[in-house]
Amino acid sequence: MEKVSSNRSFNGVHEVWSHDSGATSCKMTFSIYLPDNQDVKKLKTLIWLSGLTCTEENFRVKSGVQRFASEQNMIIVSPDTSPRGDDVPDDPNYDFAQGAGFYLDATEEPWSKNFRMYSYVVDELTQLIKDHFPVDSNRLGISGHSMGGHGALTIAIKNPDIFKSVSAFSPICNPVNIPWGQKAFSKYLGSDESSWQNYDSCSLIANKGWQSEILIDQGDEDEFLADQLKPESFVKACEENSVSVTLRMQPGYDHSYFFISTFIQDHIEWHSKRL
Repeated sequence: MEKVSSNRSFNGVHEVWSHDSGATSCKMTFSIYLPDNQDVKKLKTLIWLSGLTCTEENFRVKSGVQRFASEQNMIIVSPDTSPRGDDVPDDPNYDFAQGAGFYLDATEEPWSKNFRMYSYVVDELTQLIKDHFPVDSNRLGISGHSMGGHGALTIAIKNPDIFKSVSAFSPICNPVNIPWGQKAFSKYLGSDESSWQNYDSCSLIANKGWQSEILIDQGDEDEFLADQLKPESFVKACEENSVSVTLRMQPGYDHSYFFISTFIQDHIEWHSKRL
């Protein structure tokens, strides 16, 4: 691993690291906030997954998470949203390919070599941070925004042995039934729609359930709410399968980081209690 940058913030440091990834067959970057930890104790840790077009930088720079992570003595890890590089296939549209990995393992060419963000997050990144930083593997949570909210929900539901808490901001809740998801899934996973269900949080909650609570914040002025996000579908699936979910519709808020920065303290404290 190579340290790219380090900035002191709220009694800790926010660092950016790069490394060669076996999962995505290219160089990947992630940021990690490390509160001062003089006793070298293992700390509770939250992985944050960002949305379409984002890199690891957006959450680190725009969310204001450092103050609240420091107060809760919590490590925050934010990976890039997809593989990148000249040798990684791309698409001119913002909602597919580089910047839009959808946290799945692609099975279709030419995407299957690099676009393996599910394996990257679940297997490689989690092991990497456990090996190199004071991460308590028994106190690991996950959250995210939009496409990253979709990633957080699906990854947590499929891996309750790894992730003990999950929340989301404006998640893509039912990607098999919305334009963003149908476009990405058909290209990454092929035409067999039964394979898409493995990355749809509504289908997963019906098949696997969830052992704890789920917190979702959604702005009611979000321009993508009606056509792309479908939180009501996820709430219905949770209710039908006796899963405790809290959907907070926040009046006047949109899809931006202004919304995230307003409520990120709530989510950090919520995860801290459960970890």
